[in-house]
Amino acid sequence: MESVPIQCVYPQLGWVEQDPEGIWEAQLEAARRVLTRTGIRATAVAAVGITNQRETTIVWERASGKPVAPAIVWQCRRTADYCERLGAGPAGARITALTGLVVDAYFSASKIRWILDHVPEAERRARDGELLFGTVDTWLAWKLSRGALHVTDPSNASRTMLMNLVSGTWDPELLEIFGVPRAMLPKIVPSSFSAGVTAGEHLGAEIPIAGIAGDQQAALVGQACFRAGMSKNTYGTGCFALLHTGGHAAVSRNRLIATRAASADASAQFAIEGSIFIAGAAIQWLRDQLGLLASAAESEALASSVPDSGGVYFVPAFVGLGAPHWDPAARGLITGLTRATGRAHIVRAALESIAYQTRELVEAMEADSGERLRELRVDGGATANNLLMQFQADILGRPVVRPADVETTALGAAYLAGLAVGFWKSTQELESFWRVERVFEPQMSPARRDELFAGWQRAVARCRATVG
Repeated sequence: MESVPIQCVYPQLGWVEQDPEGIWEAQLEAARRVLTRTGIRATAVAAVGITNQRETTIVWERASGKPVAPAIVWQCRRTADYCERLGAGPAGARITALTGLVVDAYFSASKIRWILDHVPEAERRARDGELLFGTVDTWLAWKLSRGALHVTDPSNASRTMLMNLVSGTWDPELLEIFGVPRAMLPKIVPSSFSAGVTAGEHLGAEIPIAGIAGDQQAALVGQACFRAGMSKNTYGTGCFALLHTGGHAAVSRNRLIATRAASADASAQFAIEGSIFIAGAAIQWLRDQLGLLASAAESEALASSVPDSGGVYFVPAFVGLGAPHWDPAARGLITGLTRATGRAHIVRAALESIAYQTRELVEAMEADSGERLRELRVDGGATANNLLMQFQADILGRPVVRPADVETTALGAAYLAGLAVGFWKSTQELESFWRVERVFEPQMSPARRDELFAGWQRAVARCRATVG
């Protein structure tokens, strides 16, 4: 496993950008490091899988491959006002019916619209086929293949707000609503499918590009959640809980969203998802902006130095609140401070906020499915924090199951690629690989659990009520 950091830029309040070329260079460098460190020849690699942070929007020139603007990152809120007006109008309900999504700046369509409106000549050039759009998976496939592939998969396309959730195709009505030319959109191919090959110059050989999935759907595959009723939660920059619904495109009644799950074949698979915008990013903020931590890993020891948060609640609504609130105007709040509050209490409250937000998602999922979650499978970097995982089990009142391999996003992309080229034969084979590393059983009394969660709900209400 290798990684290369990518810088985020914040040019205005609520705006988040990245350099598309920086994204490409980082991923290429990471892939080359893997080959060097393992000593594996490129000719021995069966396939490449791509997984990515979804919704991040890149537009580039077809002829030169040069981006026309910075990548607008999924967290960016620059189109929040546009989405609020659109959602409140007659198109709002229709968009949700076609896509399963809540009209929000989170998704790609309004980001594309912003680029078309603000980059000179962009709309004309897009209509004439001179400009291409892609989420990061599409951009990486384009770069890896030297422009031979302009593709995405249903799990990513379903997050653009331009794909019909049921048919799995770009929807003419949605394209009309957002004013996005069809000519700039990639071809939608199955998540597990040999779409083309990498150019030999990049990794040393032509390797099939055979798996593409958005990061959260890839993690669902990596957790061996292939059937309806199985669920997982990924703890990263944000936090994302998915409940697999099989071939049924369920509609959430509790302000979650419907999305495509990555499928091991050409069949349509679906999931209900709850998205938390700020999870691990809150710990990064404490480290980078406030200097309360030397490293994110320090958060567990520091938080464990106090028995609880001392009545402190931290609502990290830095870019508004995601599911189930969908409140773009909410802003972050730390409440319950006293003279006795120290940095350990604040750090602990930040960790606990991740668990509280996850409980909100789980309760909404249970209400949608009509079934009580038996356990929560977890993955992502923050799952290494035992204090957080124990508090998560406590505040849920359900076991939290951490697998032996918590890097399930990369694992899922590899599984999808391997299935496409016959390296693995079936999802049943993949299920046999899944192993439990540790189960965190709830230890908190129901009364204490409800008391703490009620305090969280009051903090969230204040976070929303104080805006405007």
